[in-house]
Amino acid sequence: MLNKILIKFKEKVWLQIFIIYTRYLIGGAFIFASIVKIKGMRFTAANGESAPIDSALHFFETLYQSGIYWKFLGLAQLLAGFLLMTQRFSKLGAAIFLPILTNIFVITISYDFAGTPFITGLMLFANLLLLLWDWNELKVLFNQKPQFISPRLENDKIWEWTGLAIFLYTLSMRVFQTGYNFFAWFVACLSIGFIGLLLGLRKNKLAYQN
Repeated sequence: MLNKILIKFKEKVWLQIFIIYTRYLIGGAFIFASIVKIKGMRFTAANGESAPIDSALHFFETLYQSGIYWKFLGLAQLLAGFLLMTQRFSKLGAAIFLPILTNIFVITISYDFAGTPFITGLMLFANLLLLLWDWNELKVLFNQKPQFISPRLENDKIWEWTGLAIFLYTLSMRVFQTGYNFFAWFVACLSIGFIGLLLGLRKNKLAYQN
């Protein structure tokens, strides 16, 4: 029953595009956040050494002071984000992200993060949605016969190139610049994604005409 529903949904172009750009969004956001860890910098500008031990600020300070583990977290986020944005390896990226996002969500509800649990909860939900989208193939992990569905928009290289462009821009921006510059990053990635969308839809339209 679930397989039939998924197959029906995957026939809809707008849903395919929604999934592709959800991968860009989650992957890009974590790549943006990962570089600061890999560079061995604090996640926040504030020093949390003197903060109460049960506070979120002290928790981040502890992770930061761990050194190797802090950088490992960044590398894990970078790898998962990259795989997710390639589209080609998005299933593996979504699978790696599940324990990462689950862990982050539990952390945000364990400390006083104000409205952050709402954001991390939505990201976890989106991650589960991505895994559900690829259930036809991922069910091989549960000793069930996989079912491959094609053609799909994500198999077109235009989406791979768009993801690679967002990845490289985010990587270069975070490596060579200090500070967050979140707004500038978001606008640039939005522009790259919009150009990719126009090219992808145009190519898809021409393919149908031919």
